[in-house]
Amino acid sequence: MTSWLLLLICVMSGTAGDLLTAKGMRDHGEIDDFRPGAVLGIARWLARNLYMVTGILAQAVSFFSFVALLSVAELSFAVPATALGNVVKTLFAKLFLREHVSWRRWGGAVLVTTGVILVSM
Repeated sequence: MTSWLLLLICVMSGTAGDLLTAKGMRDHGEIDDFRPGAVLGIARWLARNLYMVTGILAQAVSFFSFVALLSVAELSFAVPATALGNVVKTLFAKLFLREHVSWRRWGGAVLVTTGVILVSM
């Protein structure tokens, strides 16, 4: 039971982190200037962006819940099971970020889910 709870926390916080940082980066726009002064300016902007800060915190929760998952579950379960995050991220990218998701991506998500089910049995 503990492993499934940690898996849920890992997947959901990782999904939230990816969605929030993607939103933050879309708000910023493309980065094409990598001179030291420009990079410092970007870092300052990102540090003040609520989406980025919250997204990074969510990624940290995901990382530490994954580490905790490894302490109670086998690696051969933990790594494939966290791939469920790909399915959830695809769904939420469609719903919240309004991304176009092709049938190939949905097919890949179904294959990932099927693989996770097979591994977890």
